[in-house]
Amino acid sequence: MNDHVNGNGRSAKRATIADVASAAGVSRQTVSRAINDKGEISDETRERVLAAARELGYRPSSLARGLKTSRSGLLGLVVPDIANPFFAETARGASEAASDDGYTVLLCNTDEHPEREGAILRQLEAQRVEGIVLISSRLSDAQLDQVLSGWVPTVLVNREWHPAPGRGSVVTDEHRAMGAAVDHLVERGHRRIGFVGCTARSRSGRERQSGYREACRRWDIDVDSAWCCECAPYVDAGREAALGLLSGHPELSAVLCYNDLVAVGAVQACRRLGLTVPKDCAIVGWDDIALARYLSPPLTTLDMPKAQSGVAAVSLLARLIADEALVPEAVCLQADLVVRQST
Repeated sequence: MNDHVNGNGRSAKRATIADVASAAGVSRQTVSRAINDKGEISDETRERVLAAARELGYRPSSLARGLKTSRSGLLGLVVPDIANPFFAETARGASEAASDDGYTVLLCNTDEHPEREGAILRQLEAQRVEGIVLISSRLSDAQLDQVLSGWVPTVLVNREWHPAPGRGSVVTDEHRAMGAAVDHLVERGHRRIGFVGCTARSRSGRERQSGYREACRRWDIDVDSAWCCECAPYVDAGREAALGLLSGHPELSAVLCYNDLVAVGAVQACRRLGLTVPKDCAIVGWDDIALARYLSPPLTTLDMPKAQSGVAAVSLLARLIADEALVPEAVCLQADLVVRQST
């Protein structure tokens, strides 16, 4: 928690107010006055303190400033794609819970770009947010450690990270849920099951793929690696991926999809290939967004606890704000299989 990466890319101990005081030859109280632009010190002393702070790379904690002066009442809420109904509903749950607790939410959208995500997190620190809810982060663990560096309490949703003060996670048991989806298909006679949209770049992608493969092994199904294809989590990408998969592997009688948007694309692909859902090919989605029940045929899917995840994240964040030393266990929620006509 006290390490940061310096300008040369090397890990170094994070500068403290005591380090600045020592370098400037003043007391810690004088450093605090200079940093917070208080009176009672000369301009020369203030400039000497600020120069030492810049040299050491010292940045005061936004949370600590808020507690000592006045709370900002702001929380940062970061999502990868606000147009995706899954993230919109999760964000709504978080926003409503934050409002109930007296917070104002700064909602930020990264458009799935890790670089933009990193920039937004730095901007939120400058806004003196008291905490951050980061949904489905696309940054690596090392990048998260570097960008956040423990300045404000942060809760990750759909992502785990190593336990530390000020850090929390809200995840769903996606491995178990995918196993339930495979069980459902096998019980309906399917043995050749494809997977569209699997990606190892996200925790969800890894967990869902792992659950799929483990469940197939449990049923003594040999999974051909070519039965899995990766695509972006959108309708058009799902349609093109499913077209390639089903035309290249006509033996497949069912397809699991990374999310409901990909599943909509898979249904479109079936129609283009002259396949009837579910007679010729069963389709299973993931998330249970509103569109799933209105699709023709209505989509069998995994109901992710969307709004509940947002509420749980804000609840956990409030605990971290109240207790900076808290090292909480990850909150683990469950996804339930919703059976409709697509299987």
